[in-house]
Formats: sequence, C-alpha cells, structure tokens
Amino acid sequence: MGEFKYKKLFEPIRLGNVVFRNRLFSSATGYQDISPDGILQPEAIAYYERKARGGAAAVTVGECVVDSKRGKGANYHVQLDNPFGEHTLQRVTNAVSRYGAVASAELQHAGMYANRAEGSVSAAYGPVAGDIEGKPVLEMNEEIIAETIETFAKAALFAKKCGFGMVTVHGGHGWLLSQFISPIVNLRRDRWGGSIENRMRLPIAIADAIHKACGKSFPIEMRISGSECHSGGYDIDEGVAIAKMLDGHVDLIHVSAGSHEVAEVFTVTHPSMFLEDGVNVKYAAEIKKHVKTPVATVGALTDPAQMEEIIASGKADVVELARGLIADPDLPNKARAGREREIRKCMRCLNCFSALIAEGQFYCAINPEAGRELEYKSDMPPKAKKKVLVAGGGIGGMQAALTAAQRGHEVVLCEKADRLGGVLRCEEKVPFKQKLDGYIEYQISELGKSGAEIRLNTAVTPELAERMAPDVLIAALGARPVKPTLQGIDGANVMSAEEAYVGQDKVGKSVAILGGGLVGIELAIYLSMSGRAVTVIEMLPELNDGGNFMHAKGVAVEIDRYGIRTLLGTKALEITDAGVFCENADGKLSLPADTVIYAVGQSPLYDEASSLRYGAPEFHQLGDCVTPKNIMNATAQAYAVARDIGRY
Repeated sequence: MGEFKYKKLFEPIRLGNVVFRNRLFSSATGYQDISPDGILQPEAIAYYERKARGGAAAVTVGECVVDSKRGKGANYHVQLDNPFGEHTLQRVTNAVSRYGAVASAELQHAGMYANRAEGSVSAAYGPVAGDIEGKPVLEMNEEIIAETIETFAKAALFAKKCGFGMVTVHGGHGWLLSQFISPIVNLRRDRWGGSIENRMRLPIAIADAIHKACGKSFPIEMRISGSECHSGGYDIDEGVAIAKMLDGHVDLIHVSAGSHEVAEVFTVTHPSMFLEDGVNVKYAAEIKKHVKTPVATVGALTDPAQMEEIIASGKADVVELARGLIADPDLPNKARAGREREIRKCMRCLNCFSALIAEGQFYCAINPEAGRELEYKSDMPPKAKKKVLVAGGGIGGMQAALTAAQRGHEVVLCEKADRLGGVLRCEEKVPFKQKLDGYIEYQISELGKSGAEIRLNTAVTPELAERMAPDVLIAALGARPVKPTLQGIDGANVMSAEEAYVGQDKVGKSVAILGGGLVGIELAIYLSMSGRAVTVIEMLPELNDGGNFMHAKGVAVEIDRYGIRTLLGTKALEITDAGVFCENADGKLSLPADTVIYAVGQSPLYDEASSLRYGAPEFHQLGDCVTPKNIMNATAQAYAVARDIGRY
C-alpha cells in the first residue's frame, strides 16, 4: 500500500502489562437491555463484539455497578457484585478478545444519585447529607467509605476473573467519586473533605485498592471531568490539580467534561451538533502538560486526521469514541486501511441516546445495524436475484437502493429532482447540519460504487413501472410540508420552512415561525445565527422534540443562547403584512414580523406512492410517504425491507 496516513493513531500502547493494538478506544456505553439482576443479554454481547471486530483497541462495557444496594443510578446496570453474571461476562470478554481488542469494565457508583428509581427503598449515600428530588441522602461514614473502597476492589477483581483486561473507574460527570472530588458538593470537614488532598483521598484509595487486589500491572483507567463547564462547578485549573493527584496511581487518565445533573452542560459531556469537532480535547491537552500518566480524550471525534493530529501533537495519548463507533463500528479498520472516505460519520443528533432511554437499544439514525447487531450478525444471502425499482432518492430510497445493490440485486433508483438527498438537501448550508450533508454525500458515494443505476429527473409513474417490469418496487416518495388553512397564508411575506432554508436572503429581520417541532426550532436557531429576531409560535404547551429528547437538551441551550422567544399554548389566527395575530390564555396579541414561516408538519405523499402498488409483483411503501418520522426510522425500515428481498 502507499504511505500510511495515521501512523501515530495506530501505534500500540502499553498500559500496565497490557498492550493495546492502537490508540483508538471504544468509550464506555451502557446497554439497557438487561435482566433485573444485572445480567447482559445475547444482544449486548453482539453489540460489544461488533466494536472489537471493527478494530477498536479497547471496548468498554459501560455502567457496571460495583454496589447494587447503594450504587445503582438506574434500573439497568451490570451488577459486578452478582456472581451469577460471570458466565455472561465471560462471553462478552471472549467475543471482544478474539478480535484482538481488550475488554474493559466501567466501574460505577451513583453515590447521592443512587436509588432514584420508582419503588426504590434503599437509601442513597454521598459525601454529605441532603435531599435529592425529595429523597434523603445520608452522609457516608468511615465504615461505609471503607466498604465502598472494598466494593470497587472486589468488582475489579471479579471483572479480571471474567476476562476483562482493564477497568475504567468512573470518576467524573457527577457520580460518586466526582461528588467527593467536587469542592462545591463535598463540604466535609474530616479527612475526606476540604483540601484537594482530602477530596482526592477516595479515588486514590480506590485505585490503590484495585491495584492491590488485581496486581500493579493490571491497568486502571480513570475517567474525570477536566472541567465541569458551568458556573457552579470547577474549571480546568482544578481539573489539572485532580489529574496531578492521580498521577502514578492509575494507568490512564481519561479526561471528559461536564456533569450529568446540570442541564446546560449535558450536551458538553455528550457534545451536540451545535458544537465543534473535538470540543473537549482542550481539557485533555492542558492536563497532558502536567502529568506523566498517559491521557485519553473523548467527545465529538470522527475524523481520523484530527485524531492523528491529537496523538502526534501530544494533546493526548489515546482518543476515545462512543457515538462515533455506534454510527460506524468499522471506523478504526477503515482509517487504518486508508479508506477514511468510507467512514459513516456520526451526526451527533443524539437519536441513539434517546432510543436507548426510551427503547433500551442504541438505534442510530444512519447505521441501521446499530441495536440489531445480533439479528444482523449472520447474513442470509438472497435465494434469488431480483430486479428492483426504487422510487424516490431521499434518505429511505437511497438506503433501500444501496442495501439491495450490495446484496447483488439489479437496482434502478429514480429521483424526480436533479440530485439525490430529498427534502433534507434544503439544510445543506446550515452550519450545525454539515454532518447531515456529509452523510448524504457518503450515501451517494456508496451508491456510486454499488452498481445501482441512478436516474435523476425521473419520476416513477405506473406507466414507467409497467415498461421496466421490475420484480420489486419500493416507493419512498417522502412527504411535503403541510400548509395551514389560515387567513393570509398566501401573503408575499409567508413561506415554508423549506423555502426559508433555501432562500435565507428572502427572510426579513424579524421572523415568526408557526410550529414548535424540531423543524421549526432548528430553523429558528439557524436564522438567529445571522442576527434575526425570531419568535416560535406553538399551539401545544411545550415544544415538540419528536421523541429525540436528548437532542432537545442541546436545542434548549441554543434557544437560550440566541434569545429565541417561544410563545407556547398560542394559536395563530391570522397573518397580515405586519405579522401574526395570535391568541393564548392571556388573550389576543399582535406579533410584528417581517416574515412568517410555517413549519406545522409534513403530509405524506401516500396516494402518489400507493398508485405504484401494482407496478411489480412485490411492493413496499416506506418512510415518510407512509408516516413522516425521522432519519432513523426511514433508514432502519429501508435497510430491513431491502435486506429481505429474494430471501423467501
């Protein structure tokens, strides 16, 4: 092969007596599909195995609680104090290690945030007594602190017995260890509080106890928040002091940021699409200057060139990815082979996180295999090759055509517009949607290599289908914006959200947006970035996140940042040349606006798609032309439909 691009990224690193094949680690992600007694299911094994097969050097099993009585932060945790979990964990570590990766277990204790689940009767313990969401928190006394140190050591030893080659102690984000570390939370006056030496006593004692139990050469990674990133928390100077205290007690200092209990920094800990790539690298880079222990960085990393620069310039010794390896678990292997253009890069839409909380699975907007690794692990090839006609070149249509072509079918994709991508192409100039545009270009590139025939400026009609005589017809025609029946809706100062995205120069300085769903809210943010004064009018009592409630956290931050006004529980009555006449519980009001934009939903092109129903012996209607939802649903449905063609 030619010149190797990413030599530093793919150099091995030794931590303790364990050699990791490269500097690209799979950061801890907790799996929610788990038994009540904390035992992982076969689907979880396939999930972690897939990352190892993709080339990551370490694969970390997240949310392994060390104390199931005092330390559970939610219902779904691997319980390392349950010996009956050993055989399943052995299967996890075997699945990871047979691909050359090292399995790591994240050791976690929720401390004062433990036992908040409904029906929980166990007390929560933290550095100080208090009250969390109406539940009392008791102060850890010397006996409980000693027991807690022992539970970490026992959990690490159990993990080692189960085949884990490293443990990752969670000391950041507001969990137990960071509660003791925090000068704001930890107000104790004994040897466990006060000075930095006292506040660091617990994490250091835990690290030393693990090394004593497992051996000095057994590597310990400890995650810390380099900065808590909010006015009530500590900054990077304190983060450096924390890291310096850990120096020599652990084998890898994993520098993250933020606190899970502070809403405005949730999307710093888990960077939103509104933040730049590698937004938290600066914290690791500063800490790296002050310690001898290797340092890892994490957050918003998908570009191998950027990761190579981080390692080569000495900002960190290891880069860690969570969502990046959900979107494309093969990222390491693709980067190593110089196929970086084939990497499916995370859009940071947080669909995966929302789906995890709501459905127990990491369903990804752009990777249809995510959350279904076991189901798709064994590929059943089609019994017969088919001629497939796909109508519509949007998200669903492109995925259906790509999957069908990759499985050997003869595929023709027809799109009535002059380029692929569908309605989402209107957002291509939006700064925080560049990852979406990149994904569309990625899909187009993959289609170009797949052998599928692409016909642009071609609408599929029943007559065209009859002439082509396909075996399978997939209708993915999408949806169109709903135009509200409102007096003045046809005025010269009124446009749809799609028109506003494409023709921003036609939008005035003051804007009223009808509709508080994600389309309207994201458009409000985009227009506000250019200095426009924007008001969102929503009939419901709250904004509608479309089910992506984690992305909504980042949206809320941007709404505050740009001072976007939201009128909830408000009905638009009439549009005039001067703005919008509205009504809410406070009465009627007139909202001045140069431009009024409607974003009140999408109407599926159901009838148009259904007219193609008899154009082939096998017919599928999918995506927004059935029910408008989101990218994740369209991608998953298209992949599943195309994957089954010719199998039965």
